[in-house]
Amino acid sequence: MGLTREQMAMRLAKELQDGYYVNLGIGIPTLVANYVPPDMAVMLQSENGLLGMGPYPLDAELDADLINAGKETVTTVPGAAIFSSAESFAMIRGGHVDLTVLGAFEVDQYGNIASWMIPNKLVKGMGGAMDLVAGAKNIICTMTHANKAGESKVLERCSLPLTGAGCINKVLTDLALLEIKNGAFYLLERAPGVSVEEIVRKTAGALVVDGDIPEMTF
Repeated sequence: MGLTREQMAMRLAKELQDGYYVNLGIGIPTLVANYVPPDMAVMLQSENGLLGMGPYPLDAELDADLINAGKETVTTVPGAAIFSSAESFAMIRGGHVDLTVLGAFEVDQYGNIASWMIPNKLVKGMGGAMDLVAGAKNIICTMTHANKAGESKVLERCSLPLTGAGCINKVLTDLALLEIKNGAFYLLERAPGVSVEEIVRKTAGALVVDGDIPEMTF
């Protein structure tokens, strides 16, 4: 079956570490805010000028003036700061973001990412992704393993216009957690109920499978 969006966010949350400053991209990455361990001190950054983002609000907590980069209402945690997007991008470009989690259309075995446009179909704008892949210390992207036609999005070379080159460290798909190194994808974990054979079949790039691959835990 593969992972649900919520399960993907739960697994991504396990990549957080105490004291991290983390930027969450639009889509599945923003759901990570709901799964930050309560005993962990992590400051979530939104590129529109919010540091200290909390989980999505309940109805009683909703404040229309507090939004993330995807224009969704959010909450803040104690110690949060609100500032201009210029200061937000100075933080990103200055290398002060420890981890960023981004969505993607394609990723390849050399750590390249294509995430911002599909020619003749979709041009949603670069947003802050190009700055984030250049400025963040650790970059994880998340996406479905294959498109709706069943074609792999985990490739030898990206076919779409790149957002960044040689910058992605890990990829979490609905089927697997992969690490990118030495010009290949290394299979670290598989989604519950998903076989290694299925992951191999749906991965177009070079894939290294070393020993028994554990199922993910949340």
